[in-house]
Formats: sequence, C-alpha cells, structure tokens
Amino acid sequence: MEKEKIDKKDHILDVAERVFSELGFDGASTRLISGEAGVNMAMLNYYFGSKEGLFLAIFDRKITSFQNILQNIGNDETISSLEKMESYIDIYSDRIVNNNCFQKLLYQEMSINRKTTLSDKIMDILMKNTSELQRILEEGIANGQFRKNADMQMVIATLYGTKNFIINTPLMSTAMLGYDLMDTKTIEEKLKPRLKSFFKHLLKSYLVNEHEHTN
Repeated sequence: MEKEKIDKKDHILDVAERVFSELGFDGASTRLISGEAGVNMAMLNYYFGSKEGLFLAIFDRKITSFQNILQNIGNDETISSLEKMESYIDIYSDRIVNNNCFQKLLYQEMSINRKTTLSDKIMDILMKNTSELQRILEEGIANGQFRKNADMQMVIATLYGTKNFIINTPLMSTAMLGYDLMDTKTIEEKLKPRLKSFFKHLLKSYLVNEHEHTN
C-alpha cells in the first residue's frame, strides 16, 4: 500500500511537471493537473495541500535527489577534487538533458524577476546544490589542486549559463551547433558527449594549478 502511495505521488508530480513547464505556474491549475493525472482534487490536495505545495514538491524531488548524489561525490575521499568535478559534470550533463520539462520549468521560474515567498523557497532548494558544488571547489583550492584565485562563483555561473543557453534555446542552439537538438538520438549521441568533453577541458584548463598541468 505504501509503495502504491509513492507511485501515485510520483505520477502526479510527473504530470504536474509537464503541465507547469507548458503553462507556467500562473497558467496551470490544480484542477487541470488532477484531470491530466486521472486523480480527484481531494487526493491532490491531500498529498500536496495547494498549487504552491505541488510546485515546490516538483523542485524538491529533483533537486534533493541530485543533492544526495553531490554529497556522495563530495564526501568520497578516494578521488581527487578534479575527479569529483568530472564526476559532477558527467551526472549533471546526463540529468539536464534527460529532464527537459524540469529544465524548462526551472528556467521559466528563474527568469521571472519577481521576489515572492514561492521564489524564495525555490531559491533555498536550488542553493543547496550550489553549496555542494562550491564545497568541492573550496576543497580543491584548500588542498592546492585548484588555483587559489579561482573564481568559484563564475565557474558555477559558467556551467549553469551554458546549460541554460543550449537547453532552453533549442532552435538557436540547433542552428549554431549544426544538429537537431529536438531529436533524442542526436542529443544522446552528439550533445551529451560534447557537453561533457567541453566542460571537463574548460574546467581543467581554468582550475588546475600550472604545475599540475606539467606533471
């Protein structure tokens, strides 16, 4: 019975993620989402309480699972700081490409310049992952593997900014990169490997101390 509840909640969240990404927070309604998910309003309200609660649950599910992965990478003492960053890039590149609806939803919400209780809560959730990534960068600087004057915040902005441009402007990115970013097979075979290779070379060139390059 408990598994059935979890499966039902996940189903509602999957549907809500798609509807919110298509219509935005203001344009979507819990009645529409409940209809699309094939559940009654009472069940939706029981699980999430409100439209805001449902919206936040989408973010919490995605971000928290990634946060756990990041924490495991950051706490792994068997690999170097650079290897931790490379592991992050592999997982990050896979997840942002495989979760187009969520990435579209995230971009929509973050591009609206309004400060509300909802936006503050979303920002708190997102900053948890940013903090985990910064912790890996700080470790690399502290142990001497990364340059002391490395700008951690700009590194993070570069990763997120590149993602936002490619994933959220698919028509322009398709024209620029020369292949169809609306095609799943092309994304798997061309975009993912290219993103991973670019990020790894870029960060290694910028972060790693010169003497590490020559060793």
